[in-house]
Amino acid sequence: MTEILVQAGAEGAVPSAEGRVVDHPAWPVLKDAVEEIRPWQSQDGSIDFGAEGAPAKDAAELAVGRVVAAVEQLAPLLPHDAAYHEALVADLRRWADGGFQVPDFLDSLLAFQPAAHREDGLQHLVVFPMYTQNGNPDRNLEAVVLRMVWPEWLAELERTRYDNPLFCGITFEDFTAGYDTNSAVLFPETIAVREAPERFSWGGIFCDREAARFRRVTEAAVDLLGLELPEDIRAMVGDQDRCQQAFVLWDMVHDRTHSHGDLPFDPFMIKQRQPFWMYGLEELRCDLTAFKEAVKLEGDGVRQGRDVQYAVLFDRMFRFPVTGERVRNYDGLGGQLLFAYLHKHDVVRWTDNKLTIDWERAPQVTNQLCKEIEDLYRAGIDRPKLVHWFAAYDLVSTYLAPHPGSRWAKGPDALDTSLPPRKLVDEVLPDEFPLSMFYEALSKKLKHVIASTKGITASSNAEKAAA
Repeated sequence: MTEILVQAGAEGAVPSAEGRVVDHPAWPVLKDAVEEIRPWQSQDGSIDFGAEGAPAKDAAELAVGRVVAAVEQLAPLLPHDAAYHEALVADLRRWADGGFQVPDFLDSLLAFQPAAHREDGLQHLVVFPMYTQNGNPDRNLEAVVLRMVWPEWLAELERTRYDNPLFCGITFEDFTAGYDTNSAVLFPETIAVREAPERFSWGGIFCDREAARFRRVTEAAVDLLGLELPEDIRAMVGDQDRCQQAFVLWDMVHDRTHSHGDLPFDPFMIKQRQPFWMYGLEELRCDLTAFKEAVKLEGDGVRQGRDVQYAVLFDRMFRFPVTGERVRNYDGLGGQLLFAYLHKHDVVRWTDNKLTIDWERAPQVTNQLCKEIEDLYRAGIDRPKLVHWFAAYDLVSTYLAPHPGSRWAKGPDALDTSLPPRKLVDEVLPDEFPLSMFYEALSKKLKHVIASTKGITASSNAEKAAA
């Protein structure tokens, strides 16, 4: 493969190992080379040189050569990732030498071990062929520079209360086009490999994007709905750093909850086909568990505990239901359910075009919903799958009105229960629980704000606020 050297600056100086990757002259070279390669790739990450608009093979080799050279220039800044970058260069060269078939970056994936060095502020340069969840569905080459978020208070909570050795809180430094989207995660299962590892050893969530998105949508919703916030919560919504701390704690507890508690199933650990309300309840259970733990943490004097509670409430109630398409939108369903439950129990009221919240009762009633879901799970251990699905449907439909054309809403007699349960998933409507009139109106008012959060970072949110 052709080797291309990257100039280290006018005087040939290479920054010290303490320098920022994005300030090194090799970073824009790497980024530009990746952006050149991405449009050439097919959905599976390969390059079809016979396709219309495809490059000449030597042009692709030259572009990958620039990526390799840039990685080698940047690697001295990141000695903790030396094994990964060495394997990455080998994977890139093998991909090119093999004619740019479906990429296989298993070796470099196995060498990348960010959870083994959770040090606050530690930089990583990550390059993989991958899809980005809630972003780009194709396995294009992507490059992202990130920093670890691992303050001592969080590390202490992980050591003593919420063991989660694979979790990585991270923030963006810079990224290629696949992350100029709604994606806020870096997950190993998105990467192109010849075979899935026996187990994954890390998972990263960008708390800065989550916090910036939360702040922009919450501020707009609060203003639109006339909601009066307690002073400390208003201050939190206005503070990017506080929101990032809330989200990294929320994410850490949420992530571990998928494998804790009474679990008749875990849809994100075991591949199985289920109605989307089951996924919605699982995600909501994990969020409400984080909420419940946040109430305990607040009682124990952990300042971030109170912030997590309102991050969960506002993100779930204001952003989730009105974000994305309505087709099998399980996160939206969880947000609708939380709002409806709180409304049913007089914690939230929409009167005279103004939203009010009973701040004193909100923690108690939110924890009550968490218990109802936990009770559903515990009872589900003794139920056949289809019976459990109907019990979950009953819980959701107690608070949310099903679509009037739903066959599931009519009960078992309306379905051919002789079929395997997975076949009955086909009878679930794409929007089984449509938006209420409240959320239909809110969706129209917030759609431009929601759209503006695509690709958002802490710095871009600050720039918009300054403008």
